Amino acid sequence: MKRLTVLAATLSPVALLASCGSGYSTGEEAGEATSTPAPIEQDGTPFSITERGTYNEPWAAAFVPGTDVIVITEKSGTIRGKNVENERAIFFEGVPEVDYGGQGGLGDVAFLPSEASSDISGRTIYLSWAEAGPGDTRGAVVGRGKLLCEEHQTCAITGLDVIWRQDKTSGRGHYSHRIVFSPDEKYMYVASGDRQQKDPAQDLSNNLGTIVRLNLDGTPADGNPWGDDIWSYGHRNILGIDFDAAGRLWEVEHGPKGGDELNLVARGANYGWPLRSNGINYNDSNIPDHSPDDGFTKPVVGWTPVIAPGNMTILDGTLFSAWKGDAMISGLKTKALIRVSIDGETAREVARYDMGKRIRSVIEGPDGALWVLEDGEGGRLLELRPK
Repeated sequence: MKRLTVLAATLSPVALLASCGSGYSTGEEAGEATSTPAPIEQDGTPFSITERGTYNEPWAAAFVPGTDVIVITEKSGTIRGKNVENERAIFFEGVPEVDYGGQGGLGDVAFLPSEASSDISGRTIYLSWAEAGPGDTRGAVVGRGKLLCEEHQTCAITGLDVIWRQDKTSGRGHYSHRIVFSPDEKYMYVASGDRQQKDPAQDLSNNLGTIVRLNLDGTPADGNPWGDDIWSYGHRNILGIDFDAAGRLWEVEHGPKGGDELNLVARGANYGWPLRSNGINYNDSNIPDHSPDDGFTKPVVGWTPVIAPGNMTILDGTLFSAWKGDAMISGLKTKALIRVSIDGETAREVARYDMGKRIRSVIEGPDGALWVLEDGEGGRLLELRPK
């Protein structure tokens, strides 16, 4: 989440509710991969850590723009919120029914920066989750609704409509379903994983293994290369996606056994999965590596052994001023935060911070502090500030 200035205002009763704390994954285990070697630079742990609560399988977090309210999704189908200034809890009603199991359940949460104010009531909320389909099928969806916060410490999600659907298939893995808005807020990009089906990622007749580009109402955006919702394809399991300050879109995705990738996303680009990977299959069978002449877009950074990313945010605050413009990636198998320096269209890992637990999510708060969610039952919310 990008840094936003908290707005000063004379608070209405609902605005006061927001100000006072109104309203209240396991993820992929990455096969048999192991931790990666030491980074190029070893920065130690240059931040203090404060525990700010525990959650049941937390998956994603976002600050409501213009406020100190953090909203956290729990994979089993609950949304919890808290004003981090005064610890007042916020409870959410109207949360959608989710298909919970495997890597599926409630996913991402996102808000529109242009709606920043001190009042959380009336805000547009975007959610992603796994939805059951006919037979033994399921797929990710994105829904859009409004927050109505009329009762003390309770917000209802009203008018929640599904505005985009991933093509449904069997299994309960690789939904991806991360959400990000373009800097001009004209478009919404959604990560659509290959659902562990592999071959559909090279088949443009479906939207598996793709990044889709949508209008804010979920319809395909004009200018997409094939006239449907697909922007890029040949992806595996994208769990981090964000824009840099220059408006370039980056994503980080799980490889199989080895071959995690940081990619610069381009219109119509094919990233090669499952025909190319710098990893191998879990049964140790070979996958051809990327090569200069294979016709596929190459990863900017690759990791073998894997980092097992949980999500990614590109920092634009000033609290960690030396890190501005860097990508911070949460590590699951690695139990770490991985910092990647981005320089134009190139990037390199520069530091790795051992957190001792699987890390599902890291976001940037309103004043530039980092907010980290541990994975799994009892996952802690941690606030990180410079020492």
